[in-house]
Amino acid sequence: MSKIDVITLGCRLNAFESEVMRGHAHAAGLDNAIIVNTCAVTGEAVRKATQTIRKLRRENPSARIIVTGCAAQIEPERFADMAEVDHVIGNDEKLRAETFSGLSIGGVERVQVNDIMSVREAAPHMIDAMHSKARAFLQIQNGCDHRCTFCIIPYARGPSRSVAAGEIVAQVRRVVENGVPEVVLTGVDITSYGPDLPGEMSLGKLVRQILKHVPDLRRLRLSSIDQVEADRELMRAIADEPRLMPHLHLSLQSGDDMILKRMKRRHLRGDAVRFCKEVRRLRPDTVFGADIIAGFPTETEAMFENSLSLADDCDLTFLHVFPFSPRQGTPAAKMPQVPGSAIKQRAARLRHKGAQALASYLQRQTGRVHDVLMENGGIGRTPQFFEVTMTGGNPPRAGSLVRVETAHHDGARLTGKVVSQDFNNEVAA
Repeated sequence: MSKIDVITLGCRLNAFESEVMRGHAHAAGLDNAIIVNTCAVTGEAVRKATQTIRKLRRENPSARIIVTGCAAQIEPERFADMAEVDHVIGNDEKLRAETFSGLSIGGVERVQVNDIMSVREAAPHMIDAMHSKARAFLQIQNGCDHRCTFCIIPYARGPSRSVAAGEIVAQVRRVVENGVPEVVLTGVDITSYGPDLPGEMSLGKLVRQILKHVPDLRRLRLSSIDQVEADRELMRAIADEPRLMPHLHLSLQSGDDMILKRMKRRHLRGDAVRFCKEVRRLRPDTVFGADIIAGFPTETEAMFENSLSLADDCDLTFLHVFPFSPRQGTPAAKMPQVPGSAIKQRAARLRHKGAQALASYLQRQTGRVHDVLMENGGIGRTPQFFEVTMTGGNPPRAGSLVRVETAHHDGARLTGKVVSQDFNNEVAA
């Protein structure tokens, strides 16, 4: 079998696309190759990509190194100038089987990066499963039509475009038939799903179609959503569909109205608070995570305090904290910057807040019975996406659903024992 390594940097969509590339590379007979799927969300992410490439070359002097992803799309010349890199391919090209056929045969251009803004369709990509037997990520949408002042990703991913609902249902059915119990819907901006398709499609309608037409799917999960775009059908699904997992990761970014306006976000603080309260009214066991940026340009201490208190007002449990890093080519990079020391300190305070929120939630879950989807290494996840470590005896197989009584936690994950093996009923809400 050909030897293909795929190094994934960045988001869940990259994780899905890495599997698509892995399949294309194997089918093309590409051998002794390393594909680096880069991220460009911050300047630090690009720096990490270049460091990773240099390390890979030192450790694999004879391998072909193929660089792709968002950083390669935006700055192809940066990676083409690296002696360690054999090929640079763009975000559109990386999902095409013919790209890897050409790389396998040889004689293709070293740099293949087209104008991503000219791409108007999201082709369906079929994968049997990820490497995990528990969970598969499926792309339903790509690109973004919004222009947040801190974000370079629209220029790496192109305009928003949706995969046809029928194709998505077919993908879900295929991974379920291959024994994967949980599917995660992912994309760049999944709540923008649908307007470019015939009819009046939306994320909520897609969710309901998947659950209706794939009754054997045990769990359906959403990746990050923009809560301001949540449609009526999605709210109905949250309320009525027990197989839609009660864990939502929100793109909040800040808790201060002025900063949100300077970011060109489409919501205000009050909108976020109201959304979380409404979701909890519809489904009380829902847990929220959120992306928060620390130290956005012009952010004062009082503005930061509004972000800090948002964790309480929205009852956030998972905080994904981004210290602001100016990204060349974005409007935010030209705004008055917050000192680096203040950014670092604010990010630390947000992370501490998140750790406290997580520990508090876990404490409330000890002594309870949870439905847990097993992964590898004796670790599983609850519907709310909390990790649980099994104690006693051999752990259940990856991909099985078990009931676990939790005993304690370490601040990051729960620990418990199995009280019921691989049950076949629907996951309890």
